[in-house]
Amino acid sequence: MEYKRKITDWFAFFAPRFLALALILGLLVRIVLVFHPMTVVDWGIADWVKIFALGFINDIAFSVIALVPAFLVYSFLTDDKYRKPWGWVFYALLTALTAYILFFNDITDEYGGPLPRIVNAVLLFFWICFTVKFFLPGIRKGWRRVSVYVVMMLYAVAAIGIAISEVVFWSEFGVRFNFIAVDYLVYTNEVVGNIIESYPMVPMTLGMLLAAGAIVWLLTRGCDISESGNHSWKRWALTLVCLAAGCAVGISWLHYGYRNLGGKNQFATQLEQNGCWDFLEAFSSNELDYRQFYPLLDPSVAEEVLAGFSAAGSAAVEAGTPVRKNIVLITVESLSADFLTRYGGEGITPSLDTLLEKSLVFDNLFATGNRTVRGLEAVTLCIPPSSGESLVKRPGIKGFHSTGEVLRNQGYTTTFLYGGDSYFDNMGEFFRSCGYDVFDKGNYDSGAVAFSNIWGTSDEDSYREALGLSDASHSSGKPFFIHIMTISNHRPYTYPEGRISYDGNPMSRKAAVKYTDWAIGDFLAKAAERPWFSETVFVIMADHCASSAGKTSLPLEGYHIPAFIYAPGFVEPQYVDKVCSQIDVMPTLFSLLDIPCDPLFFGRDILSPGFRERAFMATYQDLGYYSGGTLTVLSPVRRVRQYSITERDGWTYEETPLDGEDGTSLKEAEAFYQSANLLY
Repeated sequence: MEYKRKITDWFAFFAPRFLALALILGLLVRIVLVFHPMTVVDWGIADWVKIFALGFINDIAFSVIALVPAFLVYSFLTDDKYRKPWGWVFYALLTALTAYILFFNDITDEYGGPLPRIVNAVLLFFWICFTVKFFLPGIRKGWRRVSVYVVMMLYAVAAIGIAISEVVFWSEFGVRFNFIAVDYLVYTNEVVGNIIESYPMVPMTLGMLLAAGAIVWLLTRGCDISESGNHSWKRWALTLVCLAAGCAVGISWLHYGYRNLGGKNQFATQLEQNGCWDFLEAFSSNELDYRQFYPLLDPSVAEEVLAGFSAAGSAAVEAGTPVRKNIVLITVESLSADFLTRYGGEGITPSLDTLLEKSLVFDNLFATGNRTVRGLEAVTLCIPPSSGESLVKRPGIKGFHSTGEVLRNQGYTTTFLYGGDSYFDNMGEFFRSCGYDVFDKGNYDSGAVAFSNIWGTSDEDSYREALGLSDASHSSGKPFFIHIMTISNHRPYTYPEGRISYDGNPMSRKAAVKYTDWAIGDFLAKAAERPWFSETVFVIMADHCASSAGKTSLPLEGYHIPAFIYAPGFVEPQYVDKVCSQIDVMPTLFSLLDIPCDPLFFGRDILSPGFRERAFMATYQDLGYYSGGTLTVLSPVRRVRQYSITERDGWTYEETPLDGEDGTSLKEAEAFYQSANLLY
């Protein structure tokens, strides 16, 4: 008979083995990311040492904390909790808690998405399990054995899945998990659908399950875990608490302190971190208190700085009789400037390339962020980006002064049109609070939809609906403003067949860009046949670039987007080389139309002779200000970095840490961001 080692203290058996697995996977992931094509490796020996030494400490710290759920399972393996009278007390408390969460107040409701349902399901499952074992003691031993195997399997699957996810996420964004990953958890329907349509999930899932099963088998081979309920949980509880506390202190210094002291290469800094810890940080801090985390100026100094900009480039504050042109604003998903031929593209945007020659083009315009909501915030509110999460995604904030409000006061119908579900990213609530009518895929003529994927309908479907809305507004005699947010240039990069020919992978980013370009050209061709075309101004710009990864947290080429105004017979075609921002486009248009601007707008008329060149760009935490050849970056813990910018051929930029301080740029950056963030 084969001898099997009897395991009575399961946590003592499992914890060190899981730590070893997590550290091995963390090392492998770090090696893969170091040699990933996205990574720019130009650091020294000291950086290599820090990447793997500090990375090891980060990984072991998070792995210890990750063992807490396993310890909770471990602490419930014994039969002590079922013994009377304390078993009845515990059962009553658990029942009361379950009923309270399910029927009265779910504390996770504020996060939205599927999280409340997940919490409810887990709590209900736990209550059912306890109830069954409490009243049927004969099944406890078998249940305990199965539970231990299931927990180990879940840990193995999670460890492997997270490792693969980190590589995929790095391939897309060039960073560890951040607030984008948090969004992906909250908006599960779109994201899971996107993943299923973009990757071979069936073989990948089967592969992960087989690998996890093999790991669990190797761990338990030759072991009998049927008596795992006999353990010294008090000793392990004290050990785990001490380890977790020590790791929490250590990780706090490493993650917040060292990262904010930072290295010269953003990739090296990212590689030192642990993606799961980054995810938890982002999940717990979607908003950053500007007063707490960023440098502050005296309010009078900030007002004086902004007054100088207002006087230099005011946008039709004292305008004449407004020109009542219709306005169609198209924000194009993920359209980097370098997709267009003028900025170094490969000829995949023939429609846009032709339009540039007929339009007012802003050659040096930069996006305010790397997410759609940042672009929507910029063109709608005309303010610098907010710290933390975009204002678009902050439910409950009211009193926005928006471009829609300006135009509605001028008698326009104002509509936000989106081919997906407008609940995504809180877009629906945001635009309604700004005075827009919201028209999303739920309002589309389903019988006429040419194509849809998990994100929503294709661009041409949105343009078809826009034509219908424009026709209706024109018939009513009212000028219209329609803001269209496109979708098709987004993974999984699928679109209607037969629209374009592409020599390569038809489900690639460049193929999607070519379709997006085709759809814009088709829309404008059909619009040209409408009676309202000659009285309409078309504003076309990207919401953000396809990627914003780079050696620094704010690489300028990762924020350079195309933006132009097309209105034959009204706007004279020209190329404007002034450095400017997304927040300036609508105030510039209002100036062309002699429409009085909201004085709370921070955007200015780019065409004004006194326009002072500057651009804003931000990540979740870093707030960038580009002016006079200097990029100033404000970060949490009141950290300031400045870079000297050298423009290269081909619309690229070299960022060199600045020797000394550019006090003027710093003061302007602080004035703009402080005033904008404290406004709301």
